[in-house]
Amino acid sequence: MSGPAVGLWLFEPREFGDILADTVPWLESFCGPVEPKAGSDLDFWVRDGSAVGLPALDPAGVGVFFLSEDEEIPAEDEDYSAFSQPPVQGLVLGAGCSGPANHQMLGHLAHALAERLDTLIDFDGLLSHPAPRADTSNEVSLDRARALVASLPGRVTEVSYDTGNGRRWFRHVGDVEFLAAWLQHPGFHLVK
Repeated sequence: MSGPAVGLWLFEPREFGDILADTVPWLESFCGPVEPKAGSDLDFWVRDGSAVGLPALDPAGVGVFFLSEDEEIPAEDEDYSAFSQPPVQGLVLGAGCSGPANHQMLGHLAHALAERLDTLIDFDGLLSHPAPRADTSNEVSLDRARALVASLPGRVTEVSYDTGNGRRWFRHVGDVEFLAAWLQHPGFHLVK
């Protein structure tokens, strides 16, 4: 079973090997083991959540995390017009399994890595609180998401993309200030 993932968008190109050279020693200071995988992916297990702001985290309740290159960034079907230039490179940071502890750790890892690597965070969808019901229209979901992000500090952008059925939908992409506020928001703590 796989868990949640976020994208990290870079606007200056970097060799993935250089990113790992910068990131692995930092990860090894609070994770173990940190294992390179085939294809340059990196798997790691968090031992000490205090390094990313989660001192009460029980590592037994958290699974493996991974960092890999996102070969789909920049994507041809995404509208990057809100940015002075499109992202030139992407990373994927993800959790191997779901659950509240994994979501919290992923959010805090994303914040720390985004600060470290000077990236924006692609939330891979719209953020909303409360979560939309199954019978809620797309417009209601979009209005709710827009109200949520407008209530938080930092910068967040809607990026539209093709849904595959001839329609367009949106994902949120934010900066570290926005992510820090979202990590403190009650809606974030309700994410399963």
